[in-house]
Amino acid sequence: MTARPTLAEVALRAGVSTATASRALSRSTRVSGPARARVERAVAELGYVRQRAPRAAAGSTGAIAVVVCADMLHCQSDLFYTRLLVAVERALAPYERELLVLTALRQNSRPSLLRFLRGGHVDGVLLVGLRGDDALPRLLRAADVPVVSMGRPPGDADLAYVDADNVGGALQAVRHLQTLGRRRIATIAGPGDMAVGVDRLAGYRSAVRQFGTGQELMIRGDFTVASGEHAMLRLLDRNPHLDAVFAASDPMAAGALRALTRLGIKVPDDIALIGFDDAAIARRTTPQLTTVRQPVEAMGARLVAELVHRRLPGRIVMGTQLVVRQSA
Repeated sequence: MTARPTLAEVALRAGVSTATASRALSRSTRVSGPARARVERAVAELGYVRQRAPRAAAGSTGAIAVVVCADMLHCQSDLFYTRLLVAVERALAPYERELLVLTALRQNSRPSLLRFLRGGHVDGVLLVGLRGDDALPRLLRAADVPVVSMGRPPGDADLAYVDADNVGGALQAVRHLQTLGRRRIATIAGPGDMAVGVDRLAGYRSAVRQFGTGQELMIRGDFTVASGEHAMLRLLDRNPHLDAVFAASDPMAAGALRALTRLGIKVPDDIALIGFDDAAIARRTTPQLTTVRQPVEAMGARLVAELVHRRLPGRIVMGTQLVVRQSA
């Protein structure tokens, strides 16, 4: 059985983009006469029959792009991204939108990514893991592409976002350690060019200052297990008398636990340990990690609603919850 020709094949035969071919078939006035004629000729030659979604919005491409500002290996190793993508995909189903997942490394100029996202191929873009002065949001908005960020974007007050209460969650975690009588509390912070790293460090510092439990002690990681393990060893070199650590992610907390176990330091007897995210890894360690739960699935659904309904620029901060297990 011969496969039905696709719109992409029509566009290729006509020498136009898929978006232009779609607009030509919709009789849009934005398509020139010669381009429309080429598309119509390609349709006739290929025998293309257009498939229409019964409730698709007028002018919709039927697709939403999630752009993760990280390499694929990091995305696969951190289940946060999997949870978020599953939540977004489920939330898109009632709107009859498909999910496209793209990665964007900051060090690359990304001209092909920008051309694709600004070429009329998607109805909107969800940005995940923005760092520093990334120009991607500004360039997309300049092209009138609807954009929402997962997490507060660093240095861009005009961008819509959905975030967890990272400051409040970190403060609650450190406060819990303080109520346990811990006074020499260190933190393994996230990257300083990501708002999530900045905000969780701010929560730690607020608790330490507010309740007067001693000197701040901080080492940064990159939200990976390996960075948490390395940071824990450096913290012990600086202050071997620590009695608690707040790690800004569960993978970093798991790495810290690995280092402590190897050194024969008991958790929580000698050093109490708290992570952040309530990822699956928090329940697989021994002891299981006390952590701060952020509502990833609810955040994914809210991101989709904000983008599809164009409630931009909205700024949504969702609550977190301390989950007490065995490590603190």
